[in-house]
Amino acid sequence: MSLAPTNGQGFKPPDGGWGWMVVIGAHISIGFSYATPKAISIFFKDIQLDLQASYSDIAWISSIMLAAMYAGGPVSSTLVNRYGSRPIVILGGLMCGASMVAASFGNTIIYLYLCIGVIAGCGLALNLNASLTIISKYFLAKRPLANGLAMAGSPVFLCFLAPLNQYLQDKFGWRGGLLILGALMLNSCVAGALMRPLGSCSSSSRAQQKKFEEQSNNGNNKQWRKSCGSRFKKILAWSFFKDRGFVIYLIGNIMFIFGAYAPIVFLSAYAVTHGVDQYSASYLLSIMGFVDMIVRPGTGLIANSKWIRPRVQYFFSFAMVFNGMCHLLCPLITNYTFLVVYAVFFGVGFGMVFALIFECLMDLMGNQRFPSAVGLVTIIECVPMLLGPPTAALLVDIFGDYKYLFFLCGGVIVTGGIFLFIMNIYNYHMLEKESGRQPNPNHIQVVDQGEMLNTLNHSFLKKEYAVPDIKDGSEPAMC
Repeated sequence: MSLAPTNGQGFKPPDGGWGWMVVIGAHISIGFSYATPKAISIFFKDIQLDLQASYSDIAWISSIMLAAMYAGGPVSSTLVNRYGSRPIVILGGLMCGASMVAASFGNTIIYLYLCIGVIAGCGLALNLNASLTIISKYFLAKRPLANGLAMAGSPVFLCFLAPLNQYLQDKFGWRGGLLILGALMLNSCVAGALMRPLGSCSSSSRAQQKKFEEQSNNGNNKQWRKSCGSRFKKILAWSFFKDRGFVIYLIGNIMFIFGAYAPIVFLSAYAVTHGVDQYSASYLLSIMGFVDMIVRPGTGLIANSKWIRPRVQYFFSFAMVFNGMCHLLCPLITNYTFLVVYAVFFGVGFGMVFALIFECLMDLMGNQRFPSAVGLVTIIECVPMLLGPPTAALLVDIFGDYKYLFFLCGGVIVTGGIFLFIMNIYNYHMLEKESGRQPNPNHIQVVDQGEMLNTLNHSFLKKEYAVPDIKDGSEPAMC
């Protein structure tokens, strides 16, 4: 499939130049967006003691933050399409910084829910979607490389934010740590300033951009509102529930998301209960993030191989089972050395799943239906993401032991992986039967060459996030 020479507004993406500065800004913005909900768990133990909160109470902070970031995707994309990426990222950075500073003065857990969970979560949603969108405008031929570099911000920031937060907590307490973290997150505003509109790059493109903006802003408010409504209806395409493959994927995905984040949130606290010092415990998250950073592109290369690509749904099932088994075995660990081994395997499993999670959806739905399908999946994912960590933490409150948290999360994820494996066999069997062919137990899905090349062109972009196609205004997906 040949690459289109221009984007949806008639501009030819420069594929370089100032675009690499945009990538740096996106790296910073995306790094804060995905690392903060995980790394902030370093403060949870002290917050719990100071505010006399339970484990389940404290787990709601990260859950609300992640759910707000996911749910804010459609709204963020609409604002980006209206006002551009630069002001939206700057606004998101201000919201994140101000909310963290305000949270440092909190005296109730509800106040932290509002500041850290809702306000900061919405700010992260603005940062994430705007960053993904502007990269798709600056790059076309080099888009996989650009997005790979930008999305590497997630594990890179997790590697240094976790030990940094531990240092800030030891030095200034959780209140001082949140205050300084809020100041650091204001760097997202600097990142947003790098995201200048594409029309600023040359005189010819500036004239075209100005003409386009005048046409767009000249009496088009009604059309914009109508477009927003049609896009929202497109996201909530309930007809997808008639697709057997989509329903199977969705059930397995919900089960994974339910158990995916609680082990991250409570990993450091779990290590401390086994006599590990707080600094060493915080480095477990850094180790996991570093391994995750390496595994994701490696998994993408494996998934695009001629042997695995036709069986990518089964590879995804294996990745889920592998991830869940790590959690089931974690309670058997009693010393720091094996906790490091667990963090390494956890990073491998987590990286494999998130490298494949949206690639598998694209494989099922195809490029034309993928944007609408991913918007619906993203919205539905908010529910298990919101309920998963608090539910797992409730078991810690009841039994007073973290092992039940890992048993629950691991058991749910393994069950989801086995469910996907069995149901995909059934789904492929039924598809062959419905098409009038003899069922083949050694089914190999045939992939159209055009679809294959398109998948390769967007591999880094589509594995964990879905950047919108400028032509149809689709929503980015987040993970």
